[in-house]
Amino acid sequence: MKTLDEFYEHLEYQKQFRPVTIDNYKRMLNKIFRDLGTFKISQEQGEQWILTMQKRKLSASHINNTAATLTRYTGYVNGGVELIRMKKPKPLIKDTLTEGEIARILAACRNSREKAMIALLAYSGIRANELCNLTVKDLDLDNGIVQVIDGKGGKDGVSYIPRECCKMISEYLGEYSTNPHLFKTLQRKNKYTTYALRKMVKKVSVIAGIKKRVFPHLFRHSLATNLIKRGADITTVQQQLRHSNPQTTQIYIRSFPERVHDTYTFYKPQYV
Repeated sequence: MKTLDEFYEHLEYQKQFRPVTIDNYKRMLNKIFRDLGTFKISQEQGEQWILTMQKRKLSASHINNTAATLTRYTGYVNGGVELIRMKKPKPLIKDTLTEGEIARILAACRNSREKAMIALLAYSGIRANELCNLTVKDLDLDNGIVQVIDGKGGKDGVSYIPRECCKMISEYLGEYSTNPHLFKTLQRKNKYTTYALRKMVKKVSVIAGIKKRVFPHLFRHSLATNLIKRGADITTVQQQLRHSNPQTTQIYIRSFPERVHDTYTFYKPQYV
């Protein structure tokens, strides 16, 4: 039987999985091994594990990721088990931040560093990990461009920011050391972490008096919904968020049927 280390090497060299994906495999499998008390997982054990997750009402994405991990692992080391994937629901995007709420959060920032980070999240729609990986050379403030290198799925892309966001970043650059990463921890000068970003966003939102649960990715959802409310077409939103699949962007349209109604009312033919 092949070893666990050989499986992880298989993911890295044969499947070309990214380190973050392999780390997720390790965390997930370690928990399963610990709870089941074995490295050799049978079909019955795999099905029971998935059934337990369903009874706990965990998300379909989490359950399907676990099923895929177990299927891939067992298929490599001992012949494999086949686990059925759940049909994913199509939830609506809700509880996003309004323009006024984001303005309040920016006003509540305690320094130019916090303001630059939140402005980037809010105006560009960049993901938390992508923000933490940014370097100064990834920004073109003269043209309002943020170049995302090795983003989600290992893809490069470009998002845009307006002059007001560029101004906040420029003020930050004038006060803080930013080499090589754009944002660093203050004490050890290490690359800023997604954990620290979540903690900061939550704290500033509390100061701003926002009652909603606020986290970095919510700014990405909020940008999309605020663009759509203002009349942006779906292609613009897709390109700004760097979605490779248009269906991913369509969820924002489904979440705001009033936008479809308004557009229909504007363009409807005049028969009478």
